[in-house]
Amino acid sequence: MPTAAEPVATGRWLTGGRVYTQIADRLRKRIRAGEFAPGNVLPSEAELCRVFGVARNTVRRGLALLEEEGLLIAVPSKGRVVVGDGPAAAYRYQVIAARLREQIERGDFAPGAALPSEAELQRQFGVARTTVRQALAVLEVEGLVVVEHGRGRFVR
Repeated sequence: MPTAAEPVATGRWLTGGRVYTQIADRLRKRIRAGEFAPGNVLPSEAELCRVFGVARNTVRRGLALLEEEGLLIAVPSKGRVVVGDGPAAAYRYQVIAARLREQIERGDFAPGAALPSEAELQRQFGVARTTVRQALAVLEVEGLVVVEHGRGRFVR
């Protein structure tokens, strides 16, 4: 007999405590099985609500777990996209920010080290200056990079 804390499937509806974790589990299995391949957009929140028979907030909590695990990324005007090994799942600025973040965390750029210039990053990634600036802004908001006006951007 299930306890109140254990989700129970009644038909296709989910009930019980912490249903959002069960939603995350089911979606995770489908992603790992290849049903949702990297670059694929998941069904909308409204569709997932209908499929699982739960409120939108419950679906959002389940999707948030998968985002925290790095299986999904929310792309504006697109929805939640399954993350793959390549940049197809995200906007270019997100890919650039992720690569720079990895380099900082790996120690390729020591604290206090200057990041490559905007022009160098443009050449390296083959993108426009605004795309580079968006990526750098993400790192600034995360607190990984500081700007010294007239000097450049440095690792915090």
